[in-house]
Amino acid sequence: MAEWDFEAPLKKLIEQSNELAQYPGDPDKERELIRLRRELEERRREIFSNLTPWQTTMVARHPNRPYSLDYVQALFTEFTELHGDRRFADDPAIVCGFALYAGRPVAVIGHQKGRDMKQKIYRNFGCPKPEGYRKALRVMRIAEKFRRPIITFVDTPGAYPGIDAEERGQAEAIAFNLREMSRLRTPIIVNVTGEGGSGGALAIAVGDRVNMLEHSIYSVISPEGCASILWRDAREAERAAFAMKITANDLKRLGVVDEIVSEPVGGAHLDHETTFRNVDAVIAKQMKTLASLRPEALVAERYRKFRNMGRLGQEFIQEDVASDAVIDERV
Repeated sequence: MAEWDFEAPLKKLIEQSNELAQYPGDPDKERELIRLRRELEERRREIFSNLTPWQTTMVARHPNRPYSLDYVQALFTEFTELHGDRRFADDPAIVCGFALYAGRPVAVIGHQKGRDMKQKIYRNFGCPKPEGYRKALRVMRIAEKFRRPIITFVDTPGAYPGIDAEERGQAEAIAFNLREMSRLRTPIIVNVTGEGGSGGALAIAVGDRVNMLEHSIYSVISPEGCASILWRDAREAERAAFAMKITANDLKRLGVVDEIVSEPVGGAHLDHETTFRNVDAVIAKQMKTLASLRPEALVAERYRKFRNMGRLGQEFIQEDVASDAVIDERV
């Protein structure tokens, strides 16, 4: 069935396809089923190639999108998870460990949300606390020591804003990771796979290559949070999403991300296997490129990459202003 309002045009096709699928062995019905599925794919491709930023946000938050441990299982072998920050506790909202990628030892770090309510509570809905970021940095330093590339998977609404996290230095832990990741002498490949929320995402996202799945988002704050600040009304989230430039295409133009990873038609939640293959192809290509660089060159290029972000040409600024002028009309 259609899940969102913008998928409403697909509802009838989905129902007809499901009905015909109940009659295997009937040549006429099978031919009609093939025709309907082709039409459904074409209509879905058309819809998903024209999503608004707010619609993209909804897709990025879909609970059936692959999470970090799904990527670990699909793309890596011999994964060994490490726990604890050696200062306070373990944080299940971030998973860290070492594994083999195409036979090469690597470090793997990622946010982990939960599927059911029990898992969501255990994983704190993918919102890390300071000990999660300190655990991640501990693993990164080990990776640097043994010259192992680091691969991260970003998917979090943001860092946990609770009192206990603030008491243990949430802001300091994030800031420390930003500084230390910027000068690690080993390749870092970042993949934004769902929500890239604020400093909670960036704390494991300072990399030599930053990739985004086609229907993921990456921003300094959620659209709801932005709307609450600017218009004192979270219901203006759709308007905020237009203004914030949170989609992969916008961020590629801004130079914030390096590559957009294609998703299956309809989103990653519909076809995990194709998503894994697409992500794997990008990581393999980038790993090969980065492996040829000396540590000094890696650090220098990473520094230049992030220093150059936000330097907009006049042509881009004029285009941006023109697009902002029609935001209110579209929402």
